[in-house]
Amino acid sequence: MSSPLPNVTVTFNLLSIIFLTVGYRAIRRGDRDTHKRWMIAALCSSTGFLTSYISHKVLHGDTPYPFHDWTRPVYFLILAPHVVLAILMTPCILAGVWLALSGRFPTHAKLMRRVFPVWMYVSVTGVVVYLLLYIQPLLRH
Repeated sequence: MSSPLPNVTVTFNLLSIIFLTVGYRAIRRGDRDTHKRWMIAALCSSTGFLTSYISHKVLHGDTPYPFHDWTRPVYFLILAPHVVLAILMTPCILAGVWLALSGRFPTHAKLMRRVFPVWMYVSVTGVVVYLLLYIQPLLRH
């Protein structure tokens, strides 16, 4: 790996998973203030992820999957919904943030009940994609 950006990107994804989990647990306990802090952290880490990811794409282009074995279709079966859902959920996350900041909590909660699992899925599969692209090749040598 010639660029440190994939490592930065996966770190932001891992942070997002942690922050989303802690924020979710806080709201389940009814602790809105703690929930708000952790969800802002999740938003910031996801923004950091997106910035790092786009920077890597602009500077280095696509990273081709290095293997032509049974793992290749598995990789693309994980990657395709990851990319599509990441694109679709971004405006939903922004809408959810706007609803919360404007005090429209019932509508925020209704939207985010659907967006949260997708946000979590995209963060987790982002880590899996990183492992398949950057760690798996190291383990095979």
